[in-house]
This record gives sequence, structure tokens and C-alpha cells, in this order.
Amino acid sequence: MAEVVRQRITGGTYPPRTRVPSVLQLQAEFGIAAATGQKVHRALRSEGLIYTEPGLGSFVADRPADSGTP
Repeated sequence: MAEVVRQRITGGTYPPRTRVPSVLQLQAEFGIAAATGQKVHRALRSEGLIYTEPGLGSFVADRPADSGTP
């Protein structure tokens, strides 16, 4: 599930500063447990792809346009 959301972020389906699916939405979409949805969010946060605003949800982080390019 993390890879699907990651691809949606890097592919532009979820542009910077837009809300990403909540843990409950991930549960509904993929038929997963809440703990698995939480792991997806933690993984994406640790990669710097999303950030969480308490009480508001999780959002796509701004990314440098040329990340990895010399």
C-alpha cells in the first residue's frame, strides 16, 4: 500500500500540499487493518513524502524539483 501511495505522490496524482488518504480511507480502499494503514503513513513520513497536521490530516510535502539531479 505504501508503494501505491508513493507512486501517486511522485506521479502527481497527489500534488504537494494536498491531503493524502487517511488511515480509515486506506483501510476501506485496500481492505487492510488500521495498524497497517498507520505503518503506511509512518513510512511515507519517514521518507519525507508526507507530513501530518494534527486535527487536519496528512498532506503531501513540498519536494525539490530537481531532487537527485547534479
